[in-house]
Amino acid sequence: MIHPTQETPPGARADGNAPARAPAVPADRDGGPPESADEPLAEAEAALAAVDRDPVSGLPAAERAARRAARAGHAVAASTAERAWGHALLHVGELDNAVRHLSRAAAWGMRAGRADLAAEARYKLAFAVLQRGRPQAALREIDAALPDLTGMAAARARAQRGIVLHVIGRLDESLAEFEAALQVLRRHADLLGVQRMLINRALVHSDRHAFAAAERDLLEAETLARELGRPLTIGLIANNLGLMETLRGDVPAALRHLDRAERIIGAHGAQLGTLHQDRAELLLSAGLTAEAKAAAARAVDAYRRERRSLKVPEVQVLLAQAEILSGDPEAALGHARVALRRFRAQGRREWTELARLSVLSAQRAAGRRPRLPAAVIDVMVATLDAAGWPAAALDAAIVAAQVTAERRSRTGDVAAGYLSRAASASRSRGPALVRARGWYARALQRRAEGDARGVLAAVRTGLRVLDEHASAMGATDLRVHAAAHRADLVALGLEVAFEAGRPDGLLEWSERARASRLRAAPVRPPDDPVLTALLARLRSVTRDLAGQAAAPAPLLARQADLERRIRDRSRQLAGTPGHASAAPVTPRDLAASLGSWALVEYVRRGADLHVLTLVDGRVGVRRLGATAEAADLIERLTFAVRRDARPGARPEMLAASAALLDAAAARLDALLLGPLAEIGDRPLVVVPTGPLHSLPWSLLPSCAGRPVTVAPSATLWHLARTRLASADGGRVVAVAGPRLPAAGPEAAAVGAIHDGTVLAGAAASVEAVSAALSRAGLAHLAAHGHLSAENPLFSGIALADGPLMAYDVERLPRVPRTLVLAACDSGRSVVRTGDELMGLAVAFLARGTCQLVASVLPIPDAATTPVMVAFHERLAAGRPPAAALAEAQRAVRGDDPRTAAAAAGFVCIGAG
Repeated sequence: MIHPTQETPPGARADGNAPARAPAVPADRDGGPPESADEPLAEAEAALAAVDRDPVSGLPAAERAARRAARAGHAVAASTAERAWGHALLHVGELDNAVRHLSRAAAWGMRAGRADLAAEARYKLAFAVLQRGRPQAALREIDAALPDLTGMAAARARAQRGIVLHVIGRLDESLAEFEAALQVLRRHADLLGVQRMLINRALVHSDRHAFAAAERDLLEAETLARELGRPLTIGLIANNLGLMETLRGDVPAALRHLDRAERIIGAHGAQLGTLHQDRAELLLSAGLTAEAKAAAARAVDAYRRERRSLKVPEVQVLLAQAEILSGDPEAALGHARVALRRFRAQGRREWTELARLSVLSAQRAAGRRPRLPAAVIDVMVATLDAAGWPAAALDAAIVAAQVTAERRSRTGDVAAGYLSRAASASRSRGPALVRARGWYARALQRRAEGDARGVLAAVRTGLRVLDEHASAMGATDLRVHAAAHRADLVALGLEVAFEAGRPDGLLEWSERARASRLRAAPVRPPDDPVLTALLARLRSVTRDLAGQAAAPAPLLARQADLERRIRDRSRQLAGTPGHASAAPVTPRDLAASLGSWALVEYVRRGADLHVLTLVDGRVGVRRLGATAEAADLIERLTFAVRRDARPGARPEMLAASAALLDAAAARLDALLLGPLAEIGDRPLVVVPTGPLHSLPWSLLPSCAGRPVTVAPSATLWHLARTRLASADGGRVVAVAGPRLPAAGPEAAAVGAIHDGTVLAGAAASVEAVSAALSRAGLAHLAAHGHLSAENPLFSGIALADGPLMAYDVERLPRVPRTLVLAACDSGRSVVRTGDELMGLAVAFLARGTCQLVASVLPIPDAATTPVMVAFHERLAAGRPPAAALAEAQRAVRGDDPRTAAAAAGFVCIGAG
């Protein structure tokens, strides 16, 4: 869910409402001189203007003016200067001192007999009180000040009132205040005031999802800020453009705006807490939960440092949502309950109900049955609906329906009413994530009515909305993590398909549930010279690090900084909006492509592991056991193989490893393939799920010597098979990476077998290898491999001048039809929600490689060469990769344990 982030409006956060100037009349009760000759007052007004332009640099002038006015006993000057001082302190985060000086400004105004000066100080004081987490008290301050203000000053106070109402969540009233203030400011040609009100009004429009209106206001405000020479304000407007694009769902545009905002705001030394909060919300909307939590933590630290307690519970709601998505509902519940208490203490009714929604969501995610009274749930739904927060209102109705349906004390009509409200309000308009949730509500509604076909139709439409949304993102990691938003829809579709008991239908939903990102046609990102230069610099640093036993801290810091900049830059690239993914392959088309092969596709239902088979056109389905059991056995098996691969292993250690390996392999075989009598001894197309993606299948007794190819989905296997039939032959290239003594001879042997080109030593640079890959039909890369679990797009293989990374692969104009990666862990992928895969091998598959052979385990250097030579000899003789690999693995199985371990790790991925 995207929660409605209430920006502290930039006009107040670092721009403020410009207070009215004191009139040019004798100013204090002691009968001071006129303003034009009044030095303390002139100095105070100059300080006020300086603070108005730049609160940070104007602070010393305000302090000097206030002290001079106080010594002179000049009440009007003192009120003006104290107000400037307090205003500046607001923006450097010193709220306690700001309250003290603004209170003094009000007192000096009363001493001067100037109720208007006191009122101007009071409405500025209201903002400080608001930031301390007391919005109702802030509203009282402004309401008390308004009767003593007229004209422009009254307009500014009403605008400040609009800010408070926005924070509370009373959006309609807030919008009315801003529009009334804008009319006055435009009439008086107060460009600065107009600029501020446009920013504030845009924020309300954003929360109401009136994005076109919000964008118009912000762009007009930026034009005025440039005319007025206010660079910090331009940064704050960029921040709010980022927030608007987050709510609209344009992640690349939002990232561009927020990065620009951070550069400008940081350069001016202004507060960054709100920017961190907005970035956390953006990252959460993209499914990047770990990064979202880190940004939220930075926001909380900044707010506490700045003593802006008003904002802290807003971030705690974000943290609750992030913990739910990352699978820690207990932590989510802790954040949500704290936020609920704080919002209640602040008197923010709408936000209180938003926190209550987070509490309910966390309880349900933890498997608890909420005990909230029905009347309280009704109030939550009604309050969030009236608040004008579409996403929150929609989720409140869905959660209320789910909680209500679990209770016997309430009829189904109540739950149906909630779902009807949610489904009718949000399916056809608004951001993609909101529309998709609307279709989820419609699917739940149809499920409650017993309409299984209606459920599946609604789920298909919701998934199509999300897939089109993801297509607008150019960065692979954004598209992969965005798949998290598909989880509820996919789970519902799968559950209905399981209940229907039709194997053909279940195969369709198993396919819809997995690897959605890879079903799109291969798209090469646009050329970006900045990103190319950053990747080259990272390669240089990585190469320097590889040559050092103990990496120096500055070099590691430089590497981390470059990786962050590459990641952030790539995420700003737009995709191809509306670019549709391939529909799931039909059983008929799949059966025609399979021929004598058998499909074995694994799917999870809760904690259970099920399998679908397709043999001779017939789809079968059965439950196998617990997914956790398979995961445990895979861990044991891979541990044994890794131990066998170590150099110098003692005989007793090898014997223990062999026993562990044999036992784990036999049990896995019995669990995963034993019940599948229909597959016989056919070659297999295996579609794994979850932990099965890292399984070296050749170690299972049933797979020994059998051609097996692994695919992220049956649809992708079918697409690869289709592309393979029309692929050109192309050249053969063999590459040897550095610091591997056996890599050179291995590449030379492969080159000789196929009469191909060999690149080794300094010739095996990233540029040269990339060019060779773009021309090759078959490529073999023997090198060090690295899987980056934190960001798999930095996974790569080491070449002469640094690594060839997944980021580089995405930018290749063409990739080989058949590719062999003789490198440690090069075939292993990081598995995300929805069996979305990331890693080096997947990067090649996504760009169009049809057949790929790589290892899912570390492989010993010298022991790998015999395996690869045996494989390529069979490949050159015309055997398909899956058959050539199976035969090579069987041929070396009786050799020494390290060669057998090297062979075991290789799997064939793709068309086979």
